Amino acid sequence: MNLSQFSLSLFSIETDAVDRLYSRQRTANQVRWVDRYLLEVKLETIKMKSMSSYPTPNPKLYAAIGGGIFILILLFMFRPFAIINAGERGVVMKFGKVQDRVLDEGIHPIVPVVTSVKALSVRVQKNDIAAEASSKDLQGIKMDVAINWHINPQQANSIFQQIGDETEIVQRILNPAVSEVVKAASAKKNAEEIITKRTELKEEIDNELEKRVATYGIEIDDVSLVNISFSPDFVKAIEAKQIAEQEAKRASFEALKAEQQAQSEINRAKGKAEAQRLLRTNLTPEILQQQAIDKWDGKFPAVMGGDGTLPLININPDAVSSPAPQQ
Repeated sequence: MNLSQFSLSLFSIETDAVDRLYSRQRTANQVRWVDRYLLEVKLETIKMKSMSSYPTPNPKLYAAIGGGIFILILLFMFRPFAIINAGERGVVMKFGKVQDRVLDEGIHPIVPVVTSVKALSVRVQKNDIAAEASSKDLQGIKMDVAINWHINPQQANSIFQQIGDETEIVQRILNPAVSEVVKAASAKKNAEEIITKRTELKEEIDNELEKRVATYGIEIDDVSLVNISFSPDFVKAIEAKQIAEQEAKRASFEALKAEQQAQSEINRAKGKAEAQRLLRTNLTPEILQQQAIDKWDGKFPAVMGGDGTLPLININPDAVSSPAPQQ
């Protein structure tokens, strides 16, 4: 029997008792008391019926929900898995000791508290390193070297165990290696060759640096000489030398130009003398007469000589070509 059935049976019993009492004594006070009591019983019965319409709570359901929340909290706190993102490798450590296996990209189950994972990037990275050196002729050089490098994915665990993460790789390995290789390569060339043979210098630095860091599991992808600068005094000396060379070239050009002009004048004078000589040698009455006719404007002179000859027509070439008598 549930709570609602019990309330209904109680209500029927009390109703019968009230009817019997009501039939025996009909006083005004008893009627008012019975009416009040019946009203209260009816109200209480209605209240119990309304409460019985709600579902009865299930303790197992509440226990399951609480257990699920507790498990989620434990998973969040201890994380029994490791996620390795793209371009990374996971270094597995058991109680702080580096293990032999390297985790690839993806999700991997681990034992919380016992096992931890350190993610290292295997992507190509770029670092700018400043280096100072001296040339073969003892000129100070400052050089900015840009390096593209990455760690060997298969050796990620040994690299982390011996060196550390990416920042420690740059500080402990790359910076001193670049400084030493730049000094060794620059000492083989003088200042002028460092500028004119920049490609050869870059290739030598690239090859030597690759050999030097390969033993640590680091691979060099490319080396770029971003900037090469010399001391201020050397720069001034180079500028002065270039100015002197330009002035010497200009003076040489002016001298060559004057010499060519003088030679040209000599050649023109020789040409004129040779032309006059040839003209005197080949001068004939017919040529003189032809030249006079070519220069004649077609008008006869107003005054003619007594013998009636025309000027410049009957000319003796011997008289023209012979030099004038000395006084």
